[in-house]
Amino acid sequence: MKFNKFILLKLLALTISFFLLLTAAGCSYSFTGASVPPHLHTIAIPNAVDRSGSGQPNLRDDFTNELINKFINDNSLQIANSTKADAILNCTITSLVDAPTVIAGGEDVTTRRVTIKVHAVYKDLVKKKKIFDRTFSNYGDYKNEGDITTARDNAIKEAIDKITEDILLGVVSNW
Repeated sequence: MKFNKFILLKLLALTISFFLLLTAAGCSYSFTGASVPPHLHTIAIPNAVDRSGSGQPNLRDDFTNELINKFINDNSLQIANSTKADAILNCTITSLVDAPTVIAGGEDVTTRRVTIKVHAVYKDLVKKKKIFDRTFSNYGDYKNEGDITTARDNAIKEAIDKITEDILLGVVSNW
C-alpha cells in the first residue's frame, strides 16, 4: 500500500511541475493551422444575422465582434473583406432562450440559463465549395437575484464567448 501512495505522490509532483514549467515559460496551445486547407489564408466574417427574436440589443454586434476577435487572437486565418477573402463564415443567430435551471423549494427559480444557437456556414471561396454547414449551441448561467439585468447580460456574454470559441475550433480544426 505504501508503494502505491509513493508512486501516486511522485506522479502528482511530476504533473504539477510540468504545468508550472509550462506556465512559467509562457507556453500556450493553439489550433493554428490544424486543418485549415493550405490554400486558405484569409477569412471574411460579415455581420451575423439575428433571427432569434429575442429583442436583445446589440446581440448581433456583440457576437460578430467576439467572433472576429477570436480569429484575430488565434492568427490561423487573417480577417479580410469578402471581396478579397479566401473563405467566408456566415453566421445566423437562430435563438436565444432564457430558461430556469435550478428551482428551489417552493418553486423559486434560483438559477437561469441563457442558451444561444447559431447556424454557421463556412465556405472556401477559392475552390468554391462549402466546408461546413452546422449549428452551434452554448450557454451561460446566472443567479436570479440582485441585479438580474447585469447578471443576465454577463450570462449572454459568457454564452457568446463559448459559442464563438466553438465556431473558431470548428473552422481551424474541423472539430
